[in-house]
Amino acid sequence: MKGMKRYTIHKDAQIQFRNQVDYCIGTGRMGLALQQEYLEQLKLVQEEIGFQHIRGHGLFTDDMAIYHEYEDACGERRVEYNFTYLDLVMDSYRKLGLKPFLELGFMPQKLASGEQTIFYWKGNTTPPKNYETWCDMVVATLRHLMERYGEDEVVGWPIEVWNEPNLPGFWKGADMEEYFKLFQKSFEAIKKLDNRFRVGGPAICGVQDEFWIRSFMEFCHKEQIPVDFVTRHHYTTELPEPVGHYGYAELSEAEAGFANLQTTRDIIDCFEEYKGLEIHITEFNTSYIPNCPLHDTNQNAAYIAQQLSRLGDVNESYSYWTFGDIFEEQGVPFTPFHGGFGLVANGGIPKPTFWTFKFFKDLQGKCVHKSEDMVLLQKEDGSYCGIMWNCSRVRTGEALTIEVTIPDVMEGEYALLMKVVDEDTCNPLRVWHDLGEPASLKQEQKKLLQESARPFIVSKRITAENGQLQFEITVQEHGVVYFEVKSVKTKSDRGYDYNRVMQYEMEGQQ
Repeated sequence: MKGMKRYTIHKDAQIQFRNQVDYCIGTGRMGLALQQEYLEQLKLVQEEIGFQHIRGHGLFTDDMAIYHEYEDACGERRVEYNFTYLDLVMDSYRKLGLKPFLELGFMPQKLASGEQTIFYWKGNTTPPKNYETWCDMVVATLRHLMERYGEDEVVGWPIEVWNEPNLPGFWKGADMEEYFKLFQKSFEAIKKLDNRFRVGGPAICGVQDEFWIRSFMEFCHKEQIPVDFVTRHHYTTELPEPVGHYGYAELSEAEAGFANLQTTRDIIDCFEEYKGLEIHITEFNTSYIPNCPLHDTNQNAAYIAQQLSRLGDVNESYSYWTFGDIFEEQGVPFTPFHGGFGLVANGGIPKPTFWTFKFFKDLQGKCVHKSEDMVLLQKEDGSYCGIMWNCSRVRTGEALTIEVTIPDVMEGEYALLMKVVDEDTCNPLRVWHDLGEPASLKQEQKKLLQESARPFIVSKRITAENGQLQFEITVQEHGVVYFEVKSVKTKSDRGYDYNRVMQYEMEGQQ
């Protein structure tokens, strides 16, 4: 219930909060990394947030040009590999401090057993016509990466076999047995190359997810496969309603999504040899379509804040899909704000959800409070940092005021610093709308939108009295606020009087 909430903080509290917000970020197909705007958006994300890994589709699709066949002088079919584009992509990632979370897919056209493709860029989603040739390509690619970047480095890059094989569009017929064959043969070939590689699957999404996870674990158990981790996806909207270029989707109940994630944990833990096995959410967002206007909103930012506060409870990592809006699954978008998955809109404009990730990345210390609308951590130096959010599935217009009381603190003055992201203070979508929703941004419009996409910073002094520190923060609907509280002792220069400068009537009034 919105309105006023009051929380009293206990410094010795032991609150579960596993913050893996920076472990991995998603991208579109890897070939997009050859574009300048793509790299500029990724550079912005890395400078402000800084992720460790990046995962995307299309490692083996034809635009990466790795797999080739030819006939030799005797008329025999031969295979050769071209790693020119792979090197360019990986060099760009490494330059920006990123390691790949390698997804094996999709199928090179000449190696494919069928013609089924998906997306605007026609990624082939059929099994290989020859599994030995597939495994040779996987091993050759990994061996090349090991030679280029070092064995000890590359064996630390996680490997995921395929993407969403439980959906017939991503794997012909959603053929479970055929996917298990792909997984086992890939797993064995990679481990034969170097047993230090960590390999997982099945990267399922939505449809029959419990059945697929249980069947996958049963298969690994039966075949005695020491799978290194399990992967799945997590989206949290109802079915979208298509209108023109867009799909309008309503948020689903967050608790239902968390409960669904718990089932994956429970299923895995039913198998003694896999109990406690890592779960990596290799894709998550609100909507699962790249043209959902929700993605561009402050509402998305507030909802994702709640997700980030809890996704680490039963999962090793959770990768937001995606970092930017250079993305072509349904074709090239018509406008900068088109409901793309990204944290950054085309034109280098951070969306509100960008700052949700930045705020969670900045959380440091031990967790002393976690609730449905706030996380608070105490740092080693005794100061505090936290995030508040006000998320509504359907607009109510209600603000949320949270009163925080911290007992057992030193007397004196404290600085309360707040970074505010809400519909009034950090809302480039509104500015774009008010400008007439231009499809092609002029340079001055782009600069204005970038300026409007920064958090609003507020600060104030508060005083601890009787060993107790108390303050209030009001979060507007769909707002996210990062805040810090730290003890301060003013050391004014000789003759400087801030109260006199500000013409305050009473000493100490601020």
